[in-house]
Amino acid sequence: MIVALTITRFRSFTIPFAFIGMAILRIPLRLNKGCRFWKLMGSGKEAQVDLPADYRHWAILTTWDDRATYDDFNFRSFVMKWFKLFGCESFTILLNPLSSHGLWSGKEPFKTKKTAVNHTGKIAVITRAAISFNKLKEFRSNVKRAADAMRAAPGFILSAGIGENPFFDQATFSIWENAESMKAYAYQSHDHSDVIRLTRAREWYKEELFARFAIIESWGTLNGIKINTQ
Repeated sequence: MIVALTITRFRSFTIPFAFIGMAILRIPLRLNKGCRFWKLMGSGKEAQVDLPADYRHWAILTTWDDRATYDDFNFRSFVMKWFKLFGCESFTILLNPLSSHGLWSGKEPFKTKKTAVNHTGKIAVITRAAISFNKLKEFRSNVKRAADAMRAAPGFILSAGIGENPFFDQATFSIWENAESMKAYAYQSHDHSDVIRLTRAREWYKEELFARFAIIESWGTLNGIKINTQ
C-alpha cells in the first residue's frame, strides 16, 4: 500500500479556491476506483499542531495499491492539478504502513504486513481523533502542552496539524528519527502521558486511530523548509 500526504500552502488571494476545492474535489475522488481511502483536510496555524485554523494550508491524504496508480493520480488528476494551480508551496510524502490501530470515519484505512514491524530508521506517525462535542473545551485546554512537548522531544523532526474539521476531527502527522525516539516521547513525556491518561479517563474521543509508517520518499517544502526524510 502507498499512503500519500500532500500539504499545500495557497496564495492569499486563492484561498476562496481552496474552500471551493474542498467541496468539488470530493466528486473525482469518489469516482477514482484506484483510490482506496481519501481525506481532504484543513490545517492548524502555519500547518502546525495548533488550535487556530489556517486558511492558507490545506492537505490531501490518499491511499493506493501501488506506486504506479498513485503517480498517475499525482501527474494527471484534476484533483492534484487544482492544488498545484492555486498553491505556492507544497510538501508531499509517500508512506508504507507499519502498524495501524483504530478507525477513521468508521474504516480501517491503512493495510499493514506483519513483517513490517522490524523497520529501522526514520518513521512517520499519524494520530487521529474524533472529539466528543461535550468534551471539546476540556480537550482544547490540554492539547497544546502535549504538542509543545512533542516539538521539544529528542528525535523529533517535523509535525503538522491536519483534520476534516478544525474543532471536532483532528489529526497529527509527525516524523521521527526512529521508533525509539517516538516511543520515548509517547511514554516518557509527562505532558503527553498525562494527556493520554486524561483521554482514557475522561473519554474525550468517540473514535481514534494511531498508525506508524515507513517513509518511501518525500519532496517539496513546508514553511520554506525542505525535510530530509531519508
